[in-house]
Amino acid sequence: MSIAPFGEADGKQVQEIRLKSAAGAEASIISFGASLRDFVVPLANGQKRRVVLGYETLDGYRTGHASIGATCGRVGNRIANGHFTLAGKSHQLAKNENGKTHLHGGNVGYAKRVWDVADHNESSVTFRLHSPAGEENYPGNLEVFCIYRLLEPATIRVEMTATTDAPTLVNMVNHSYFTLAENAEIWDHKMQVASGFITALDPDLIPTGEIVSVTDTPYDFRKLRPIRHGQGKPFDYDINFVLDTLPPVGESGDVAVKVVSPTGDLTLECATNEPGMQLYTGAVVRHTAPGVAGQKHFPHAGFCLEAQRFPDAIHNRHFAQATLLPGEVYRQVTEYRFR
Repeated sequence: MSIAPFGEADGKQVQEIRLKSAAGAEASIISFGASLRDFVVPLANGQKRRVVLGYETLDGYRTGHASIGATCGRVGNRIANGHFTLAGKSHQLAKNENGKTHLHGGNVGYAKRVWDVADHNESSVTFRLHSPAGEENYPGNLEVFCIYRLLEPATIRVEMTATTDAPTLVNMVNHSYFTLAENAEIWDHKMQVASGFITALDPDLIPTGEIVSVTDTPYDFRKLRPIRHGQGKPFDYDINFVLDTLPPVGESGDVAVKVVSPTGDLTLECATNEPGMQLYTGAVVRHTAPGVAGQKHFPHAGFCLEAQRFPDAIHNRHFAQATLLPGEVYRQVTEYRFR
């Protein structure tokens, strides 16, 4: 494990923490946005492969618009009209997506904050963030922790917790872009999702409230198949899957999503305690700054697997809710296992 400066933002020094497993996996996490900057995993042939998108310098994270590798909050994904009513009080948030919706916590959000390094050891780092009441117009003072653990042989475990002193909304997501074939589009990756249903969307990507079957739709990943749909133009995904199970996260936990590289030499398994999983195929990714170690960034260079409560749950009471009350603890645990 090592920790070193990675630049400065908002008058605070940004830290980079590097972790390494006995098997040879190497992770880089920075305190700007509590972001997974780099993850390199060993292959069976003795070589190594970079499996996430990241920037070479801090400037990429400060100016980038795709939340690459970041922890997004206070509420990841979207809130319709940026407005909600909670505990009898009305709250208007920034409509920072096309002037219509509130996305990933607002104009700044947790992805653009410098988190404190609260603790670190040979296999983990703990980030802490104080989110004051009124920040981005959210109610309640929030104390947030995000822990990255590197487990053997090549697993990143992300644990997020939060507590509040007033009723509020919390639905944090890890926004890493994964690729099992670096510098190539992701369409020929094969994917399987433990889900028979999605939350249907309106044209602004806001849930309509319907939970619909994936049968005979491009969203049917119940059997392992290429991410691309059909033989024509690839189908862009930005959708929440209703997961079949809510297993405890651990080596015995059920896998929510399985992805296999185009050549079959690397597999990613994702397990989570959350009820939903957003698949996003990276349509907005652009080369805005140099990628880590010369990595190329372009549309569909990576895919996101965002474990979450259902988007816009506050307006759909039958959804898995994102409300947090005083005395409660928000807790998300998600593992990304490479084999």
